[in-house]
This record gives sequence, C-alpha cells and structure tokens, in this order.
Amino acid sequence: MTIGKAYGFFDCTYSKEKIEQELPKAKELAKTPSELELSLIEGTENLRGDNDLMSIARDAKRSGMKYVFEATYDGETNEKTADELEVILNMVYASPLFEKGEKFYGKVVYEDKGKYVFKE
Repeated sequence: MTIGKAYGFFDCTYSKEKIEQELPKAKELAKTPSELELSLIEGTENLRGDNDLMSIARDAKRSGMKYVFEATYDGETNEKTADELEVILNMVYASPLFEKGEKFYGKVVYEDKGKYVFKE
C-alpha cells in the first residue's frame, strides 16, 4: 500500500501550541480526509529527510519560514497528499492566526519521480 507524503513550509508569528489549537478547525473547513495525518514541526532545521529535502528546508529557513507541516496519507500519491496539504495551509491562512490582508509565506513540496516539486 502506498503512503503519500508532502511538506508545507510556512511562516507564522504565533507559537506552535497556538497553531495546533487552530488546526482542527482548519482541517474541518478544508474537509480533510481522516486518513491524512499531519504533524507540525517548529524550526525547519528539525525536519528529517534526504539531502534534497534538507536543502529545501534550509532554503525555507533562509526565506524566513519557521514551521513545517509533514503530511502523510495512506493509500494516496504524494501529489494528492500535497493537494490536501495546500488546502489546509489555505485554511490556516484564513484563520485568526493571520490578520486580514497579512502577507502569507508558504510553499508545499512533494516528491515526484525522484525529484521534489513545488505546488504552484
């Protein structure tokens, strides 16, 4: 059975605990499938993965991104997992964690045929 995996790098001024408090509502609004598991990592340097992913994490940190969502989705592709994660990130941006009109810095990435691809 396949397990899809995707990563969402983003910046937020709030604490990890505050983001985790808002996450259930964001997942509900995004109509997130129950099979999709999400973990929030504070500090892109705390993400673990291959050299290519770690290079992306270092670039994200240099760009000022502080957090990473690591998403896994049983029975789905990496691309489908990234699609779901992108919707969740949009709901997080629409949450009280961000002021109306505040700039959002976030990127979703997934592996496809041995290379990491950014969602546009």
